[in-house]
Amino acid sequence: GTTTLRNAACEPEIEDLAELLNKMGAKISGAGTPTMTIEGVEELGEAEHEIIPDRIETGTFIVAAAITNGELTIKKCQPKHLESVIEKLTEVGVEIDQLDETTLHVKRSDKGLTAKDVITQPHPKFPTDMQAQYMALMTQAEGTSVVVETIFENRFMHVAEMHRMGADIEIDGNQATITGKSALTGAKVLASDLRASASLVLAGLAAEGETMIDRVYHIDRGYETIVKKISNLGGDITRIKEAITKTAEGENA
Repeated sequence: GTTTLRNAACEPEIEDLAELLNKMGAKISGAGTPTMTIEGVEELGEAEHEIIPDRIETGTFIVAAAITNGELTIKKCQPKHLESVIEKLTEVGVEIDQLDETTLHVKRSDKGLTAKDVITQPHPKFPTDMQAQYMALMTQAEGTSVVVETIFENRFMHVAEMHRMGADIEIDGNQATITGKSALTGAKVLASDLRASASLVLAGLAAEGETMIDRVYHIDRGYETIVKKISNLGGDITRIKEAITKTAEGENA
C-alpha cells in the first residue's frame, strides 16, 4: 500500500535516509519536503551509501573559530545544508569563505563580533541544535542579543552554567537576552544535554582559566572525537573520566 506523511521534517538527514532506503529498494518520494509518499515493497536489499556530513558539527566548529578569534579550514562539509547558520554568523562578524563545494575557511572579522537576534525555526531556518552554541558566541559579542527558542521547551539549561562563568543572560519564557561582551572565567559546570555540552566547551575555550565540565558523556552522541579535534587545533582540552577540563590561556581553536 501507500503511506503519505504530511507535515514531515525537511532536514537534509531525512533526504539522506530516504536516498539510502531507495538504493535498498524502497519507494520513497518527497523526502526533504513537508509531504512524503512511501510505496510498500516486499523487501529491502543491500546497498552502499556515503552519509552526509554532520551540519551541526560543522556549525559548532565555525563558532569555535569565531569565539576564540582563531582561523579554521573545515573540509568535507556541506555548506548548502547550513545556509541559515552561515548567513547569521556572517551577520554577526564571522568571515566564512566557501573555497569549494565541501570546504569552508572561517575566521572572526577584524571588527569583532556584533550582537544579533535569532529565532530557532524548522529547517531551512536557524536550527535549534545551534541555539546553545550561538548563545555562547553572543556572550563575546558587543551589544545585546535576543535568542528565541520556538522548537523545544526548557532548552536553556546551559544558561545557569554559563552564569557560573560570568555570562550576562536573562531568561523570560522561551526568550533569552544576552548582554556582551562578558569576560568569562573558568568554572566547574554541569552539562545537561548534547548541545549544552558543546556550548560549555565553547565557553570554556573563550574563558580565562580552567573550566571543568561534568556529565560530559552527553557530547559523545553528537561529536566524534571532539577532544582530539580541538586539541589538534590548539585548544587545551583533556578528558578526565566523565569530565572535560579546558583552559584557554592564549589558545585558539
